[in-house]
Amino acid sequence: MSAHALFVTAAYAITAVVLVGLVCWILLDQRARKRELAALEAAGVRRRSDKAVKSKAAKS
Repeated sequence: MSAHALFVTAAYAITAVVLVGLVCWILLDQRARKRELAALEAAGVRRRSDKAVKSKAAKS
């Protein structure tokens, strides 16, 4: 294998590792945000947009 092919292979391998790491990070962060949101909703904290929907329904 030439030095050029080794460099290209290494570049692709590093890129693949970085992309897999980013995807894993995003998925783990998504799970954490969903847990936080569920905990807030269980504590009675509601979304601001939730009030707007309820007030529009009450006006009708």
